[in-house]
Amino acid sequence: MYRHEGSDVFVIDAHVHHWDASTENIIHEGGEQFIRCFHDYHTAFTPEERQWSIDEYRKYSAERMVEDLFRDGHDDMAVFQPTYLGEFYENGFNTIEDNADLAEEYEDRFVLNGRFDPREGEAGLQELERQKDEHDITGVKLYTAEWKGDSKGWRLDSEDSFEYLEKCAELGITNIHAHKGPTIRPLNRDAFDVRDVDDAATSFPELDFIVEHVGFPRFDDFAHIATQETNVYGGLAVVAPMALARPRKFGEIMGELLYWVGEDNILFGSDYALWEPEWVVEAVMEAELTEEQRDEYGLEFDLETKRKVMGENAAELYDIDIEEQKEKLADDAISAEFDLGDQYGGATAD
Repeated sequence: MYRHEGSDVFVIDAHVHHWDASTENIIHEGGEQFIRCFHDYHTAFTPEERQWSIDEYRKYSAERMVEDLFRDGHDDMAVFQPTYLGEFYENGFNTIEDNADLAEEYEDRFVLNGRFDPREGEAGLQELERQKDEHDITGVKLYTAEWKGDSKGWRLDSEDSFEYLEKCAELGITNIHAHKGPTIRPLNRDAFDVRDVDDAATSFPELDFIVEHVGFPRFDDFAHIATQETNVYGGLAVVAPMALARPRKFGEIMGELLYWVGEDNILFGSDYALWEPEWVVEAVMEAELTEEQRDEYGLEFDLETKRKVMGENAAELYDIDIEEQKEKLADDAISAEFDLGDQYGGATAD
């Protein structure tokens, strides 16, 4: 757990990936453009001494991921968010089956999410049922700008999408994570527009919609949707690293989020391996609003608020009892390997 001002903070990193963008896996020029755009985001915000080369970035081992998240990165748990991109990568960029291997090996550390694409019709509905049956998923990650044949995206408020959301409600898949906001080359900006979340959230109050990247740079649209729809949440992936690289901008976004969306509806995410959680967690925990921002918004980004953002809100969505989870983590394989048990109240390795 992260230690801040003498207090423990349980960190659930609600947005991580284990991807394969190796040249052997790329089958379309869009795959090369996509990973290089990711790497541009990585180098823009990461301290120079922590930056990965493009070759490191294409594909990393499961062992490195576990070390980066749990040994070095302050994460206590992490949520896998798959991104398929089957038109660009032969075996997919980051699939549920790839993630399932790690999630099964470290079942108390990872939450495994699935995905759907309403353009897949009946076969896609059956695949969603399979993901539930085989992996007991309670959430999905949606990529509305993904290409499929001649199509360059789909809308969350479409008739086809609603059929899938009805299936999610029926299966108990209640956490709907949607990438909304930042464009990634060569995907289309408009296909990531946040405005289609509004009708979906209104029509399915039994589901929770986590808007990843808080719709940035379409933040105002997101904030006003989340204000009126209490089942809409903001995911801080992409915004969180600004705490170090653009602290004033980060304070401005957090002030707006806390003012409009509220401290109970914001989730931390490092977006690993876009960025390593070690320095991102530290930057967010050390972040403060400026005096001018505190006066304008009439609030503080204090420790109790940070506890909610960094883990408690995600725990609520995924039905995780943090105290019970600490007992499990005290003696799990990762605590044993990296001598982490004492922070959860367990035994330490010799």
